[in-house]
Order: sequence, then C-alpha cells, then structure tokens
Amino acid sequence: MEVKQFINNPFQENTFVLWDNVSLETAIIDCGALTEKERLEIECFIENHQLKVRHILNTHLHLDHCFGVAWVCQRYGLQLEASPEDSSLLRAMRQQAESFGIPSSYIDSQVDTLKIQPLKEGDTITLGDSTLKVLATPGHTRGGLCFYADKDALLFSGDTLFNGSVGRTDLDGGSYSELINSIRNKLIILPGNVKVYCGHGPYTTISDEKQYNPFL
Repeated sequence: MEVKQFINNPFQENTFVLWDNVSLETAIIDCGALTEKERLEIECFIENHQLKVRHILNTHLHLDHCFGVAWVCQRYGLQLEASPEDSSLLRAMRQQAESFGIPSSYIDSQVDTLKIQPLKEGDTITLGDSTLKVLATPGHTRGGLCFYADKDALLFSGDTLFNGSVGRTDLDGGSYSELINSIRNKLIILPGNVKVYCGHGPYTTISDEKQYNPFL
C-alpha cells in the first residue's frame, strides 16, 4: 500500500489517502480539509493518480478530523465509516467549534445529515488485495479506532498515540486510564517495525514509542 499525507486546518491535522498500488482502490482517513484549497489539493491528487476511492474512514469524530467529511462523502458518493460510539460528537460539531472559539459557520451544514456506517473491533476493510484491521482504542474519545495494515506494517493511530506522546483525555468522552490501556493492550504489542501515522505531527514506529514514550 501507498500513503499520502495532507496537513489540514488550523489544528494541523493529518489527513491520509491510502491506496493499494495494484488495484488503486483507496481509503481517505480523517478528512480534515477545511478550505477549498485543501479540498482541491486532495481531489487533484486522487484524480492525477487515477485512484478509486472506496472508503471514507475516521479514527474518531472530533471536529479537526471531520471538517471535510461531509464534502468528501458527497464528492465520492460514499458513507462515513466510524464508530457509532462517537456519533454524538458528529451531531455536536457546531458546539465543538464554539468551544474552541471557531465560528460555527465553518461547519458544513450537511454534516447533520451524515449517517455512520458502523465499525467495530475486528472489522476488516479491503482495498484490492490489501486489508486494514479495525482496532477499538477508546480513551481519546469513547469510539476511538485505529486502522492496522499488518502485511504492510502500517498503523493509523488518529489521536490515540503520537510521536513521543498520547492523545488528550480532558474532552467529552475522554478517559486517561482507558487510553493507556488501549495503547498498551492493542498498539504496543504490535511488531516494532510498524510505522505509525498519527493524527497530528510526524510519524513514528512502535519500537520507538515502546522505548522512548514517557507516558508508556
């Protein structure tokens, strides 16, 4: 599989385009594209590489990871795939914005009509001959998920695990004990060579986090 990272919106959130390099079947993970420029950059990349978007995935539903989900679902005629445990966050997107001092007008009006295709622990997402396994990792939010491509040694950790840090747990639905348990029981046990693409900041590896992350 191949990965392209886009850094979007004022939160410097990482949006990922992930595709099988034979079939070109593609998933977009955590579409935080807020501006027309950010959305056009993603759209042009997909068109220029002749990618076939098959899945719109979200690790969780905080607003910085969702600014572009209504647009991208409509653009490619697909349904948002995420944990139903985070559905209340999707419906409260304007309140989330206001709590960060962001005008509610920044939130796409169509977000209210989005339906979630539910994902849970153990589900598998197929892209051609490549697969992503769904790992339930609550703690940052109630419905936090990670996506693991074992054959390619890739992990998309959202805001669960960062390079040298972990996700915040002081927002609605957060739990520090759950977060640390999720990381220790689901992520750190993965092979050390697994490359971790985080929701913000640079990538890391499981071995580096196991050795150097002060929270673990």
